[in-house]
Amino acid sequence: MGDMLLILVGLLAFVSVAGVGLVVGGASNGAGAARKRAQTIVQRGRGDRVQRQPGRAQADAGQRRKQILRTLQEQEKKRRAAAFDATAKLRQAGLTLSAKAFWLGSGGLGLVVATLALVLHMKLVMALMMGFVGGAGVPLWFIGALAKRRSARFGSSFPDAVDIIVRGLRSGLPLHDCLKVIGKECPEPLAGEFRRLVEGVAMGVTLEQGLDRMHERMPTPELRFFAIVLNIQQKTGGNLGEALGNLSAVLRGRRMMREKIKALSSEAVSSAAVIACLPPGVGGLISMTQPKYLTVMFVDPRGHMLLAIAAIIMTIGVLVMRKMINFKF
Repeated sequence: MGDMLLILVGLLAFVSVAGVGLVVGGASNGAGAARKRAQTIVQRGRGDRVQRQPGRAQADAGQRRKQILRTLQEQEKKRRAAAFDATAKLRQAGLTLSAKAFWLGSGGLGLVVATLALVLHMKLVMALMMGFVGGAGVPLWFIGALAKRRSARFGSSFPDAVDIIVRGLRSGLPLHDCLKVIGKECPEPLAGEFRRLVEGVAMGVTLEQGLDRMHERMPTPELRFFAIVLNIQQKTGGNLGEALGNLSAVLRGRRMMREKIKALSSEAVSSAAVIACLPPGVGGLISMTQPKYLTVMFVDPRGHMLLAIAAIIMTIGVLVMRKMINFKF
């Protein structure tokens, strides 16, 4: 009975913490929206050519759409596979640590946490739960936070990098020299990623392969659009400077829209976080001030059933709140 109680309490705590993380988490970009934006970027500014050669333009547009669909499907498969790959997560966080060393360090941390819990005279089930959270949850959360912060810095500087390429192409520089300028002049981590791209191309890697590898290290929608535009332009031709100029305008518009959505939804996100923390917080305060008031919930089987129902309701509420504030753009 005591072990069941500890499991229920741990489940409620996990739901509360996960709820806060879910309601304040960022929105994910759908493949359908990315497909429409990429089509708009590639096809914008070609109205005159469509009027002059409608049949050929329609064939080229169909070929571009097929290429976009194929590229997006391949990148979506890689993104889903990388979500469960510790090596990919470490690369996205900018860490040179190997997956083996990471899991060994995580296991050692979990063992230390479980040992400390046993030293503090906690029960075995609770010590194992704390060891699991300390060994698996905390390290994964840490590298996820690092990867998210690194991606945010990359995305904030990426439109400026695209503008550098556009100005270089219009002034007569080749694309490879424009990429070198980004590697020298832009801030990190943008400069480091483009230096890797330039070095790979110099070693014989194709630009498409280099962009795919960069996307594995930095899976941002901005880089996905950039790779699609370059790949399609290489295969179908067209004015690359014009296409990248349209891409820069789209990326800046997306950033403005993201900031606007963040400002408008900040109140809802804060309210959802407070609501997710309120039930366990109030229960903890009552237990501290009046320990006997909630004792029946932990000693009576009916109380255990009510705690299980509360955990289920909390989970449903957290998912509903996240759905209400999860804006896709």
